[in-house]
Amino acid sequence: MAMAAARRALLIHLRVPVARPAADTAAAGTVTVGARRLLSSITEETKGSFLDKGEVADRVVSVVKNFQKVEPAKVTPTAHFQKDLGLDSLDTVEVVMAFEEEFGFEIPDNEAEKIDSIKTAVDFIASHPQAK
Repeated sequence: MAMAAARRALLIHLRVPVARPAADTAAAGTVTVGARRLLSSITEETKGSFLDKGEVADRVVSVVKNFQKVEPAKVTPTAHFQKDLGLDSLDTVEVVMAFEEEFGFEIPDNEAEKIDSIKTAVDFIASHPQAK
């Protein structure tokens, strides 16, 4: 009991007064400048957070076609790096690094290990919010 009273007394003294907008401003439905900035940053962040899957597919195919150890004619949207394109594990790592460079974000190692085809690369990149 005494502990709760001491806590309550301490919290009352630590409270910081918050400036509230005038009643007429709130009634009119206008948003303060700070709130407007917060809302605009949230909407800008979420608005462009994911890339179009078709655009990602085109860019991924282009990156793979430009990889020096790949025959461009063999590259298809469903091509597997090792089975269809003849890439070894080191080549696959280099291709994933090229994806990182193309799309401007770092792919974590545990996710990079799962990328073994153009389809898995497109699915991962298109679902990643940091891809540009």
